[in-house]
Amino acid sequence: MTFRNLLSVATMAALSFTACSNSKKDTPVTVPSTERTADDDKKDSLLLVYNPKKGDQWIAGFVQNLHKKYGFNGNMLVAKDGKILYEQAIGWADYLHRDSLKISSEFELASVTKTFTGVAIMQLVEKGKLSLNDNVKKFYPNFPYEGITVKLLLTHRSGMMNYVYFTDGIWKEKRKPMSNLDVMNLIAEHKPARYAAPDTRFHYNNSNFMVLAAIIEKVTGKTYADYMMTNVFKPAGMKNTHVYSTTVYPKIPVDVVGHDRTWRYSVVQNFLDGPVGDKGIYSTLHDLVLYDHALRNGRLLTKPSLDSAYTGHNKAVNGHFNYGYGWRMFDGENNRKVVYHTGWWHGFRHIYVRDLNKNIVIIFLGNLTNGSLLHLDDLYKHLGVPVIRKGAYTGSGSMPGSDED
Repeated sequence: MTFRNLLSVATMAALSFTACSNSKKDTPVTVPSTERTADDDKKDSLLLVYNPKKGDQWIAGFVQNLHKKYGFNGNMLVAKDGKILYEQAIGWADYLHRDSLKISSEFELASVTKTFTGVAIMQLVEKGKLSLNDNVKKFYPNFPYEGITVKLLLTHRSGMMNYVYFTDGIWKEKRKPMSNLDVMNLIAEHKPARYAAPDTRFHYNNSNFMVLAAIIEKVTGKTYADYMMTNVFKPAGMKNTHVYSTTVYPKIPVDVVGHDRTWRYSVVQNFLDGPVGDKGIYSTLHDLVLYDHALRNGRLLTKPSLDSAYTGHNKAVNGHFNYGYGWRMFDGENNRKVVYHTGWWHGFRHIYVRDLNKNIVIIFLGNLTNGSLLHLDDLYKHLGVPVIRKGAYTGSGSMPGSDED
């Protein structure tokens, strides 16, 4: 081979290597498809098949005891490996009218909504619409605080105050609903004192995810409700899940009423049910099973995005509990990972648990806030799931009890 030929081969090899390197570097993230087929619906329907005669009788007894002894009122479901082991609707949807709950009843998910908002943000990151390092001021220039990024909002490290308390004394027209944009404008106008400087500590509060929802609306030009329906609910096959805000619905169109501690006090929606993103999604047991499935099979996010969302970004509580991008989590030995979220809002109290290693889903949606969901330890043990209760462990890290919904 002549020197000229050798030089030509070397040049081509160098160009080929450079092209390969650049293609790896510049290859865009493959965004999951939002299109569904009839086959998708058929496969999903199999996840929701349940024969009460074959239900787990131990779980049945546990739920009855939780109802009778601890006053649990609500809907619950346990599924493993794509099969429902047990489900039950137990108690009243609306005590005043003596309406019974149904498996298909829609509950205000309260802070379980935050997991959906986190998914939406990560979708926009994958599409290049925003960055985790983007400052809130990029989207809302009149935002009064410096140094608050999308990532700090997702991980509750922004140091912001909780708008739920801040706006109560400022929003004078209590009968008029308040939107996310209204809250953003109130923050810009009144500049309430922060709880802490950005990125100095974990401080769970609703403001973070209310602002994230406002960013979703600004980036997409759609309402939060429209974005979630098109990009999350429909792709996941969630046909009974909606965003309901009092800015759109004077009366939220669901039958389940929240009750605060005793049946005497039903909670009526008010101006604080206008902002969404931190809450405001209504869903059912079965749709939450489909949500878990859509996350597992990559329909909503890529694996790298999910891995980052399921990574703790704060100091662990008692050595195990942490917070990622919209998800609480339990990190155990041998890479054991359980992600979950609790919810507590206007008479609703929930827990949504996903054991990623054992493919177990545990859902309790309650509409009587009486502390009954603090008594699930035996169920976790029965299923071989870590006990999802901070007080059940001792260890280094932050103290439990200061970051609950």
